[in-house]
Amino acid sequence: MSKVSYYTAEGLKKLRDEIDQLKSIERPKASQAIADARDKGDLSENAEYDAAKEAQGLLEMKIAKMDEILANARLIDESQLDVSKVLVLSKVKIKNQANGMEMTYTLVAESEADLKSGKISVTSPIGKGLLGKSLGEIAEINVPNGVLKFEVLEISRD
Repeated sequence: MSKVSYYTAEGLKKLRDEIDQLKSIERPKASQAIADARDKGDLSENAEYDAAKEAQGLLEMKIAKMDEILANARLIDESQLDVSKVLVLSKVKIKNQANGMEMTYTLVAESEADLKSGKISVTSPIGKGLLGKSLGEIAEINVPNGVLKFEVLEISRD
């Protein structure tokens, strides 16, 4: 059974673009590499041909996996999300109770997580700990070196 994945419009477009690139650019390159290797002579002793066939197989496997992900992808309707609690696509400003440091994160699906741009996965320890919390609530999050406490300062949608 395949797992349903939730995407923003941006994340879904990115997935489709990557699949299109693999199918329209990488697949013909792999076929050409096989043809070039085949033209070099005896296939029984042609390591280049074997490598090209293996690369093509891996590429086709990746395309099939991504097609399956796309088939099970669901677009998140941001207009239907509640802004009183932390949910997927919530932009959350939190304060670390131990050191007073404030951080802002956007909770996204695992496939769209990018810490550099402030997007954390809802399946990460911090993401899981913040889900369902309301303004002013303290989230206690178990991490490898103990428990972190974060106060929810703001919840918004962007």
